[in-house]
Amino acid sequence: MSVEMSEERELQPSVLLPLSAAEVFDRYADMVYRIAFTRTKSRADADDLLQEVFVRYIQSDPQFSVEEHRKAWLISVTLHCSTNLALSAWNRRTTPLDEVTRDTSSAFEPDHSDVYEAVMSLPAKYRTAIHLFYYEDYSVTEIALLCGLPEATVKTHLFRARERLRKNLAIETNKKGDRVPHWCGNELLEAPEIKK
Repeated sequence: MSVEMSEERELQPSVLLPLSAAEVFDRYADMVYRIAFTRTKSRADADDLLQEVFVRYIQSDPQFSVEEHRKAWLISVTLHCSTNLALSAWNRRTTPLDEVTRDTSSAFEPDHSDVYEAVMSLPAKYRTAIHLFYYEDYSVTEIALLCGLPEATVKTHLFRARERLRKNLAIETNKKGDRVPHWCGNELLEAPEIKK
């Protein structure tokens, strides 16, 4: 994979010591699970994808000269596996149990907040772009390479996702002109005057 990484990511050593599969799993399982969960919105599917990605890693035994390439390989395989799952005939004809019963005891699942719920309500292509850009700190160019999309498409996905998030997390102004989220409640919309 001829991925050109940003300058700060190229400063890593050129000789990479081999890692065992267990070490790679310990280092990257959380990231792979988060991406899988972001794409599928299902803990069971994310667990299956986590397993599938690391089975593929063990079977292919890829060698990398830079640790960032290993991370990019794992992200790329996670994206491909989640796409394959979404397009499978079985998946299109089922309703996930997670939509019927929710168990929030997963250690990998982030705290539920208004922002988290708004991000999870976005279509998968927007959720993926947001996750890779904000949570994994990838640039637009790197996301384009990982997802196999033109840079302009990634920029469009990020722009549209931000617009939808702004709309879903509408910002209101109080009497003083201060911007506050609409879900903060009336007590924040009318903050008391500070006495001097």
